[in-house]
Amino acid sequence: MSITLSEAESRRLMAEYGVPVSPFVTGASSDDVLAAVEADEGVTYPVVAKLCGRAIAHKTERGLVRLGVADADALRAACDELLGKAVPEDGSVEVLVSSMVDGNRELIAGLNDDPQFGMTVMVGVGGILAEAIRDVSFRLVPIGEVDAAEMLDDLSTQRLFDEFRGEPEADRSAIVDALVALSRLGAAETGLRSADLNPLILVDGKPVAVDALVEIDSDA
Repeated sequence: MSITLSEAESRRLMAEYGVPVSPFVTGASSDDVLAAVEADEGVTYPVVAKLCGRAIAHKTERGLVRLGVADADALRAACDELLGKAVPEDGSVEVLVSSMVDGNRELIAGLNDDPQFGMTVMVGVGGILAEAIRDVSFRLVPIGEVDAAEMLDDLSTQRLFDEFRGEPEADRSAIVDALVALSRLGAAETGLRSADLNPLILVDGKPVAVDALVEIDSDA
């Protein structure tokens, strides 16, 4: 049996190992959220607000995401609305609020405990074309910087890393660092089954995870 951590729990776990995630706070009420945003200099408007919990897997389909929340008044209204959408089956919930990030290029990255090969780390082209292109690269954990750089070289869509729509060239070393951090997570966490970063947005060329999901053994 396995359990899926909430997005907040998943983000915190990944951040412990150095995976770059967008600044965020959480709260169980509107007042808690607003106080947390005010106290955290890293979270700046506009923000995205999401209802967050271990039993909530499909936020978008249920209308549990609010984008482009411009100020404190709008955030309070968004929090009240999201918390009002919780159902008993969701269990314990909170609102996750994160800074909006802007970038035209997306990657996907993650870990998977393959029953035959063991823990693997993956990187690929993300966004709306991810399933159609399926441009991905895998390595067995653990990996070092050379392995991570080779994973990027394996991808067919190399123009993704060049200057793009007014954005600078991708910082390959920062992406490499993110992949090595994922590998550290995969090697160190007993009972880890999978970890997903989708998307990993390139912001000024550097990767920033705006969504994270971790699955672990229930008895880990």
